[in-house]
Amino acid sequence: MMLDTAPLLQIKNISKSFGPIKPLIDASFDLRAGEIHALAGSNGAGKSTLMNIISGVHKHNSGNIYLRGKPIELKSPQDAIQRGIAHVHQEIVLCPDVSVAENILMTQISSDYSFFINYSKLKKKALQTLRLITDISPETITGELSISKQQLVEICRALTMDCSILILDEPTSTLTQKETLALFKILRQLRDRGMAIIYVSHRMSEIVDLCDRITFLRDGQTISTDNVIDLNSNEIVYKLIGRKIEAIYPRKSQSYSEDLLLKIEGLCSEGKVQNVSFELKRGEIFGLTGLVGSGRSELLQAICGLGPRTGGAVHLPKGQAFEPKNYAEAVAAGMVCLPESRKANGVFLELSILSNISSMNLSQISSAYHFIDKRKERDQAIALGERLRIKSASLKQNVAVLSGGNQQKVAIAKVLSMNPNILLLDEPTRGVDISAKSEIHHLLRDLADNGVGVLVVSSDLDEVIGLCDRVMVMFEGQKTGILSGQDVTEGNIVKLASGITIKDVH
Repeated sequence: MMLDTAPLLQIKNISKSFGPIKPLIDASFDLRAGEIHALAGSNGAGKSTLMNIISGVHKHNSGNIYLRGKPIELKSPQDAIQRGIAHVHQEIVLCPDVSVAENILMTQISSDYSFFINYSKLKKKALQTLRLITDISPETITGELSISKQQLVEICRALTMDCSILILDEPTSTLTQKETLALFKILRQLRDRGMAIIYVSHRMSEIVDLCDRITFLRDGQTISTDNVIDLNSNEIVYKLIGRKIEAIYPRKSQSYSEDLLLKIEGLCSEGKVQNVSFELKRGEIFGLTGLVGSGRSELLQAICGLGPRTGGAVHLPKGQAFEPKNYAEAVAAGMVCLPESRKANGVFLELSILSNISSMNLSQISSAYHFIDKRKERDQAIALGERLRIKSASLKQNVAVLSGGNQQKVAIAKVLSMNPNILLLDEPTRGVDISAKSEIHHLLRDLADNGVGVLVVSSDLDEVIGLCDRVMVMFEGQKTGILSGQDVTEGNIVKLASGITIKDVH
């Protein structure tokens, strides 16, 4: 479509530092009305910092911001909203104890000086927006929703604001394909009405399909701004990381052991998981996939004691029955789990990298008198930090100030500190850039090659197909099939995920 050549928003030579950390160095960027503009870069490139400056969360140290050609100073997120800038963050920032309608219209409620809230009017207004992309009831308590549904509520809240600039940070990372397509339809409509949209995603296929232009950031600096139509996939990857990636996915195991690390028989969990059976072999990467809500995460939690088990059995090597009363018993048995929500359950944001990595295994780094041996703690953190290529100024740096990808690496390092025999991972590369994703994939293959059984829940079909030796697909809490070898294809997975059962291939 034809774009207005005059920028609606201009970012000129913006720099920002947090102590010795400089996430932005003379970065520049312009946004036009009536375009969807991708902001791309590896984790730590400065994308989040730039978006937080544009939305008033952070103040820049130098440089200028222009809105409709006039210089502005954004003093707070509320100031940005009043100027027509709405920001949907990657991490959920909703109030879990109130209704969906109240969350969607929270800004309007806060600015309304009326003593009483007209809940009927509130519900009706929220429902108008919800119907655009989802069937969520406005009366539902937000905390009862899945992460994917909460993400849709976040987006709906932004859509109710009278904004001319909409910032979306990884909006589809938890959404189903149907929800994603509905969102894209709305975004194109908003663009065609003249809204300017900043779109951040590590999914290059989305950027190519949806966006008009793309600005690349690397190490806090602007590399270039290009029309998406002028770039091919290799050029996009090179601009993102400054080098070529020969193989995003490692080679698959040609022959893994027949030794069983885990045998699941008829597992059930409070209506979420129904009669699921499968085996995890030593040295294999076993994938669990299906639509959001199919029971994948609940199955993982029921296996390791993080969620309820209402039926079935779990067996460890040599047929040993495994019935953990809690997660601590699973860890003691050599089984660790990386949860889906990094900030809620994966890391301690206000603690250092050092403390996070050692937090699960204090007994291993403590002296005979139960005092932490600082040398052991540091040596362990250095080894795992180097193995995962965690980028930070210091191991004493708080995890909260790291990029999303590096936070994820810290979460993985934390569970690896236990030297597990069985590793359960729920969306391990969610919100992670292509370079870090490749590093994580190769790490998982290295762990499998050394005898660890790796169980991966993922909604990323490319990841499931490219990484996993065998794949189990779920639909409405049940197993619809197990695929291996040449049968691990997008077509077969989509059929099984839709409830169309085909013959298991082991």
